Amino acid sequence: MFTQFFHELKNAGLPVSLREYLTLMEAMEADLADRKVEDFYYLSRATLVKDERNLDKFDRIFATSFKGLETVDDGLIAEAEIPEDWLRKLTEKFLTDEEKAEIEAMGGWDKLMEQLEERLKEQKKRHEGGNKWIGTGGTSPYGHGGYNPEGVRIGGESTHKRAVKVWEKREFKNLDDSIELGTRNIKVALRKLRQFARKGSPDEFDLDGTIDATAKSGYLDIQMRPERRNMIKVLIFFDIGGSMDPYIKIMEELFSAARSEFKHMEYFYFHNCLYDYVWKDNSRRWTDKMTTWDVLHTYGSDYKVIFVGDAAMSPYEITVPGGSVEYFNKEPGAIWLQRLLDVYERAVWLNPASENSWQYTQSTHMLRELFRGQMFPLTLQGLDNAMSELRR
Repeated sequence: MFTQFFHELKNAGLPVSLREYLTLMEAMEADLADRKVEDFYYLSRATLVKDERNLDKFDRIFATSFKGLETVDDGLIAEAEIPEDWLRKLTEKFLTDEEKAEIEAMGGWDKLMEQLEERLKEQKKRHEGGNKWIGTGGTSPYGHGGYNPEGVRIGGESTHKRAVKVWEKREFKNLDDSIELGTRNIKVALRKLRQFARKGSPDEFDLDGTIDATAKSGYLDIQMRPERRNMIKVLIFFDIGGSMDPYIKIMEELFSAARSEFKHMEYFYFHNCLYDYVWKDNSRRWTDKMTTWDVLHTYGSDYKVIFVGDAAMSPYEITVPGGSVEYFNKEPGAIWLQRLLDVYERAVWLNPASENSWQYTQSTHMLRELFRGQMFPLTLQGLDNAMSELRR
């Protein structure tokens, strides 16, 4: 069983090694899982999964490999294959208050699990609408789609939110590459852009250097060195307001993660497209502005540039003087973007809108062309690809 589980993980593309599998077997021999499926799940996940992007794939393979296994209080394991078509919801029964009160008095957890084990042994066919067998609808405590205040939901969707146990319940949010990000996931992706170097005053103890120097000189010769720091410099421009309002949460998470990961980071706000000025405080955007010329002359060409926005606007905002929706801009946004791209060799655009919707917005096509195709969706995989592009 465990060997098949290992091969299924490999076939699904998870980078699990033989060494990790042997480590899991050693842990099992030491009885660290305590003979419980739930404990074995956490043990195997901690041993075999090294990248949290693979948690969802692991969860699926685990559910497939060990489908139908569940521990019960008395140490027994109930095992069964429940045909999916049995679990299709065909009926939904509504009971009177008296009937509901009668069902609530049927017994507690131990009684419920004992009866489930008996049903799994006895039931041979599909059932729906009854009060005993595993099926859909009805008042049986096993199955789904019916009413029972003290039941085990098997498959389907929760109807009354009253199940005391859910068969093969998945407890983890999808962390696959296509999902939107959380702050912790963003930090993991942004770390790919790190480039460490030792610069500054020698204020860190150099153990290896001290050992070498002492061996050569014959007496204790303490060596110091500069602290190892991330030397990457990042310049981020955030589109704010209007069509970006639905993405405020993910923008805040990206902003928070970036500030914690990059020592040398500067940020500015803009609306829709880059024009002749940007700002840092949205409440004072009309008074405390910084000209785009000043940005280009203040921050050197060694900065990596990230634009974050949905790229959804009128094409006139990109191509025509006066096209801005807020004021009369003397030069179109495309000219200012090109000036910036001429200064900064590495620049990407992160788009929080679904990649499937990009084809329906003409302005998105125009900005992708200006950025030489370097527009990426604001997903885990998209952020990974963007960081790889900035590192080139």
